Amino acid sequence: MSKSPVHAFLVGRVLAEEIGSTLEKALTNSLSELGKFDAEQRENLRQFSDRVMERVESLETDTSRESAISGVSTAVSTDTDLQALVDNLRAEIAQLRSELQRYRNQTAPSE
Repeated sequence: MSKSPVHAFLVGRVLAEEIGSTLEKALTNSLSELGKFDAEQRENLRQFSDRVMERVESLETDTSRESAISGVSTAVSTDTDLQALVDNLRAEIAQLRSELQRYRNQTAPSE
């Protein structure tokens, strides 16, 4: 027996240490890559969120401009409609006054 039990023990011990060291390096590298991936994904998500919010703000600005323009044209249109309504009411009032005056003239006693 050229190899002693002590030698076998030392070989086993060194083998276990090397396997442990290799696993530690692999685990450390994996966790490091996972951390990098997580950081990249968070940054991508933040950039995506920023782009979405910029587009929303842009659309809100465009919509408010359009509604302001639409509001002005609606106000002008409403003013025109109101003026037409007032004119129609004045014409009806004038017609009713003339009818009322004619009725009064017909029913008034002759003097």
